[in-house]
Amino acid sequence: MTNPRADRVRDVAKLAQRSARMRRGLFLAEGPQAAREALRLDAQVADADDGGPRLVTEVYASAACLERYPELEALARANGTLRLATEGVLAAMADTVNPQGIVAVCRQLDVSLAEVLNRGPRLVSVLCRVQDPGNAGTILRAADAAGADAVIFTEGSVDPYNPKTVRSTAGSLFHVPFVIGTDSAALAEELRAAGIGVLAADGYGTVDLDALQDESAGRRLADLRPGEASGGDNPDPASAGEAAPEATSSPHREEAPSYALEAPTAWLFGNEAQGLSDAELGLADARVAVPIYGDAESLNVGTAATVCLYASARAQRRGRPTR
Repeated sequence: MTNPRADRVRDVAKLAQRSARMRRGLFLAEGPQAAREALRLDAQVADADDGGPRLVTEVYASAACLERYPELEALARANGTLRLATEGVLAAMADTVNPQGIVAVCRQLDVSLAEVLNRGPRLVSVLCRVQDPGNAGTILRAADAAGADAVIFTEGSVDPYNPKTVRSTAGSLFHVPFVIGTDSAALAEELRAAGIGVLAADGYGTVDLDALQDESAGRRLADLRPGEASGGDNPDPASAGEAAPEATSSPHREEAPSYALEAPTAWLFGNEAQGLSDAELGLADARVAVPIYGDAESLNVGTAATVCLYASARAQRRGRPTR
């Protein structure tokens, strides 16, 4: 393809707009990393041979890009929709100022909340009105790295198919199941019904994340002592265990900051400027603060999410068997 003004080029470029994405059920994966992960998932779908539509519907790439990334070329040619394009055509299609030589058009792949819960998730990241594409992508990428089972975008959050969000996930969009457009209150009810506790990441919270990690480590050490029976495979989120005898019968209360971090957990992360609303905070079993040891006033939501997700992931992997 050599004509940047061709109708096909304009059709692809329109997917940078949310209205076009919603109408057509498609989105763009730009750059070698995003396109590679999209094509890998597309190949898995093809191997499954379940009769469903392929994930990647079109691939446009420059000869230079394919020469530089042989694996990417093999995946793109195996997909069967590869079209060679000039740099001018790719620049007209791409959302970026400096295109990276390849654009893949993909079918949207979000799933329902019921599908996520049916899989028995143990670690879930919930974005409550997170509106910055870069932050949203960072949280999804962190969730992928921490081994989270799902990411949920509540109403008012950025579109995960926004080209900037897709790029900032660095391919993780194609690794982690995600749900979009959920109502926060209804979500909290369904999470609890599925046996998943809810924690709010809140800089003003009175529950200290370090304390939760220490309690979890204490329970793990107690389980490893000779002659002591370990607990069940799926601890109640509210269980403080033998390491926290001071906990009351309602351990989620702020007065008794205790929570079994190794238990199935959903973390709520709030809006960049406003944080979590009072209503959203009220949905949580505990409001958890990441301790700040230096002079920084606060943490970026993406950074805070990374710390919280890894704290849960570490507790779950070092704790009792989870699967």
